[in-house]
Amino acid sequence: MPTKPLSPLSQLKEGHTGQVSHLTLSGEMRRRLQDLGVIEGTPIRCLQKSAFGDPTAYLIRGAAIALRQSDAQHILVRTL
Repeated sequence: MPTKPLSPLSQLKEGHTGQVSHLTLSGEMRRRLQDLGVIEGTPIRCLQKSAFGDPTAYLIRGAAIALRQSDAQHILVRTL
């Protein structure tokens, strides 16, 4: 079965879930996201986008986390 293509977390639609493939950023923000549980294999569900689409609430390992679109675009996921 072919694998689904990667897309940025910022493109995940409300109510959909993706699985983290990898992060395309480095430094402090990468470490912060990893501390929040955004690591390879982690499922992330898009809970709600704000009225203007920024920030967006995601469910990560049982916690609701708000991420700006500029940060979420560096998290590559496969839609589940």
